[in-house]
Amino acid sequence: MLAAFGSLVFFVTRAVPETHGDAWLIAAIGFLLIAGTLTSELLEVIGLPHITGYLLAGMIAGPYALRLFDEHTVESLSPVNTLALSLIALAGGAELELTQVRKALRSLSWALLSQFLFNLLGAATTFLAIRRLVPFAHGLPTSALVGMAILWAVLATPRSPSATLGVLSQTRAHGPLASFTLAFVMTCDVFVIVLLALVIGLVRPLVDPSAVFSSEDFLTLGHDLLASVALGTTLGVLLAAYLRVVERQMLLILVALGFGASKMMDYLHFDPLLTFMVAGIVVRNMSEQGKKLVASIEQTGSIVYVVFFATAGAHLDLPLLRHLWPVALILAGSRATVTWLAARTANAFAKGPPVLRRWSWAGLVSQAGLTLGLAVVIAREFPSFGSSFRSLAVATIAINEMVGPVLFKFALDRSGETSPTPAPSFPSMRPPPLPG
Repeated sequence: MLAAFGSLVFFVTRAVPETHGDAWLIAAIGFLLIAGTLTSELLEVIGLPHITGYLLAGMIAGPYALRLFDEHTVESLSPVNTLALSLIALAGGAELELTQVRKALRSLSWALLSQFLFNLLGAATTFLAIRRLVPFAHGLPTSALVGMAILWAVLATPRSPSATLGVLSQTRAHGPLASFTLAFVMTCDVFVIVLLALVIGLVRPLVDPSAVFSSEDFLTLGHDLLASVALGTTLGVLLAAYLRVVERQMLLILVALGFGASKMMDYLHFDPLLTFMVAGIVVRNMSEQGKKLVASIEQTGSIVYVVFFATAGAHLDLPLLRHLWPVALILAGSRATVTWLAARTANAFAKGPPVLRRWSWAGLVSQAGLTLGLAVVIAREFPSFGSSFRSLAVATIAINEMVGPVLFKFALDRSGETSPTPAPSFPSMRPPPLPG
């Protein structure tokens, strides 16, 4: 079926190469949905996660391989990414139960401290050590190289909420490893968002000698973060009230939030990821509607996630990856090694359960949408080298994006936390049953 459908689309694109417009965009969404799902079913036979299938389907069908759709069509799918990221953040917050976080607070605190320190130092040191292999670093003064290395260290720190939730959604895993990974990834990314804003202000004078350090940037940052938390809290209270009183047409509510609220937050310079994450945390921990919200998101997100990851695969610039793969492979390999070392160190101090001592690092290798977003911010803030910096980031993230979910699913399988009941490939479109 996959070969027949792909051949049909391949023939149509060659027979009518000038085809564009809304009809072709809908066809691209349908193809990515079907091809991603079928590819994931094929790869599941050998134990690979569904995300890998979605990514491979997008890469093969994208503008850099079979060219079943072009760059314009891929860019036109960006609204799907907006919806997916909002659902990912909302679901991540709704899955984060504070009572479970408090139980693992010792392990989580040591893990955050060690991962931040080890990753920041390790990534910056690796970048400086291989600077001769980085084309855009040639001829730069030492201060600019140090500033660039610090920026790369921040970029190496975030994890992937989307990949984590995607694997957990497929495996329906429950246990110390699943809970710890979800709590760490969500908490880590909140700190990274704040860290990047701080680092940009500190690094700018190193890269550009004419730049002046301004404390007003930090005041603006604090205002935006507090406003995002306040808006997320309000949104969470409203969602909990709606779920308790009405609890109908949740698909429309989630789509409206994903598109409308995200655009409003971009206009107000609030952080959508932080806002939706806080909203999910409020619904989960300050009401009894958390399970209803998660069930509704799963109904909506199961299909959205397929298109999201398939589009991410189509976005991967394969010629660029082929050109930069030696540097990207060194940077990705050193990051994975440092992640493993930091996890071992943290568990030695925290004295966590054996499953965390052995496998806690495996869920922390993935990178995806948030890291790409941070790379775009860095490219915009530092135009002198930003484009090349972003290209190297995309190549490195591509490696982490392909390897990370496989490692995490393998760890969940080996630790015995994967549910014996598999998740359906296509969700039922009927309303989810009420908990209990």
